[in-house]
Amino acid sequence: MPKVTIDGTPVEVEPGTTILNAARQIGGDLVPPAMCYYSKLQGSGGKCRVCLVEVSKGSDANPTPMPKLVASCCTQVMDGMEVKNLTSPRVIDARNGVVEFLLMNHPLDCPICDQAGECDLQNLGFKHGKEATRYKEDRREFEKIDIGDKIQLHMTRCILCYRCTYVADQLTPGRCHGIINRGDHAEISTYIQNSVDNEFSGNMIDVCPVGALTDKTFRFSSRVWFTKPIDAHRDCDKCCGKVTLYTFGNDVLRVSARKDEYNEVEEFICNTCRFEKKDKAAWIIDGPRKFAKYSVINQNNYTQKLQPVEFDTDDKFLLTGREQDRISLSMVNPK
Repeated sequence: MPKVTIDGTPVEVEPGTTILNAARQIGGDLVPPAMCYYSKLQGSGGKCRVCLVEVSKGSDANPTPMPKLVASCCTQVMDGMEVKNLTSPRVIDARNGVVEFLLMNHPLDCPICDQAGECDLQNLGFKHGKEATRYKEDRREFEKIDIGDKIQLHMTRCILCYRCTYVADQLTPGRCHGIINRGDHAEISTYIQNSVDNEFSGNMIDVCPVGALTDKTFRFSSRVWFTKPIDAHRDCDKCCGKVTLYTFGNDVLRVSARKDEYNEVEEFICNTCRFEKKDKAAWIIDGPRKFAKYSVINQNNYTQKLQPVEFDTDDKFLLTGREQDRISLSMVNPK
């Protein structure tokens, strides 16, 4: 099997494995970030360029380094290949530049975005973003549209990762949307805004790395860090039935597919499980959901243990977003 070394750490992988997946087998901080690649969707990758790495040695047969940075999500490893990720200043500088481009037209609406707290672009910007923008031109703007009765498209936030179009191609009977125009005019097509109604269309919400596609049944209901995620399952004749329930008290605010450590869906779920089963009685509870230690959900739970807040039973489920933010601040900075 080919042996590749990434940031000084060797690993043996199956032939045909990409550099990104080889790094994921090692794990830890040396795994390149990815905004467009999705292991469960064929053909994804090669668009966002945040996973660029430096190949300092091509292989044992041809040790010549590759002159340009390559996308790790679509570059296969060769036996003896040596790759630099975090140890390459070229990679860090290029990644910072790519993030600057991704944020160039992205609106600064994290305080009102439902994706806040679990947004891949938010995490990427925190790690590789610049303190100030050099972009002075007007940001591009689009009107919000409904693509079906359960999903809203906010194209202004979209980074054109194409994940949702792959879901339409690979999980649904027929293609129902795509990208039109080119360059800075490219957008997810809107002429079919009422036609995305197939049984697996809700998976577009889970694969979207930003807040461009949101669940209309969950919008503005609660911040994700105020919810308690639990794993559950049910017997479903359309999908696996394995989900994560985001609960607040005894209420189920949102249902999503279970995701792995790279925020990718483990198994896709149907719209019946996602939108129509918002009652705990409809599910068999498997236990609390485990999140990474840096997740805002875990951070909030830790804060609550330090500064517990007493809720009135009757008012517990009627808190507005602003009241929840006030409670969160009181827990962090108690008077």
